[in-house]
Amino acid sequence: MIIRDLDDVRAVDWGNGLSRRFLVADDGLGYSITDTIVRAGTKSRLEYRNHVEACYCIAGSGEVIGTDGTAHRITPGRMYCLDRHEAHYLVASPHEDLRLVCVFVPALRGDEVHRLDPDAASSY
Repeated sequence: MIIRDLDDVRAVDWGNGLSRRFLVADDGLGYSITDTIVRAGTKSRLEYRNHVEACYCIAGSGEVIGTDGTAHRITPGRMYCLDRHEAHYLVASPHEDLRLVCVFVPALRGDEVHRLDPDAASSY
């Protein structure tokens, strides 16, 4: 059994927010769970080429926008999944942080950070 508290997990500043990584590859489960803060007013161009990611919003608001411009509002109680490794923009409201619980398959190593560039998607 694995028991961890938020105050005891590794926090990684990934560029436009903070990712608290509850489960990582070394735990041997094949998936990761993170508690992720996306800072208010930020826009991140992301793409997970090696992972499928599902995110469940527990606080704040924002949008996930496909590279075709299709926008989906993210508010508490909404989940989105990048099941095809889609490049996307993750945008937090200018008024509040966006807080997500995320699952990655396969698991993250735990030390990954984004290289945010407006002209290319950050990936890992």
